Amino acid sequence: MKSKGNIVFLGMMGSGKSTIGKLVSKKLNINFFDTDQKIEEKFGLKISKIFEEKGESFFRKIEEKITLETLKKKNIVIALGGGSFLNKKIREEILNNHLSIWLNWSNYTIIKRVQKNNKRPLASNKSKTELISLIKSRSNIYSKALHKIDCDNLSKSELVNKVINFYEAN
Repeated sequence: MKSKGNIVFLGMMGSGKSTIGKLVSKKLNINFFDTDQKIEEKFGLKISKIFEEKGESFFRKIEEKITLETLKKKNIVIALGGGSFLNKKIREEILNNHLSIWLNWSNYTIIKRVQKNNKRPLASNKSKTELISLIKSRSNIYSKALHKIDCDNLSKSELVNKVINFYEAN
């Protein structure tokens, strides 16, 4: 890759980081890594089970370790877990050395996506108001990303093309 290291997708759970990340990696013919998937593979448990059995604090420590290890790889596309970018060490590494892209969606779209999916431990028992509050607080941090894409009116191929344009401009 050029000056900005790996392509790193961040954003709320349900924002399409893995979906768009896979499409971008395929189009650029480079490897794709999903940090949540790597954690699940390492522990043989779904993220929701890790939260349930070991707690969020344990999960965040593992998430930091695996994410920082993954960021050391070269010329890859990475989909972060929804909370990863909140971690200062992870955020600083990404902002200093990688191409960060925030996939931003309307509250309505995110809520619709996460409420119909019981795999999301931080959203499964939250009300609409609580989810909006979570989205708002995380958005303040996500906004530090190098690029923000407002996704609501874009197709997958339009999103992929925007990302590739950011990548090629670096």
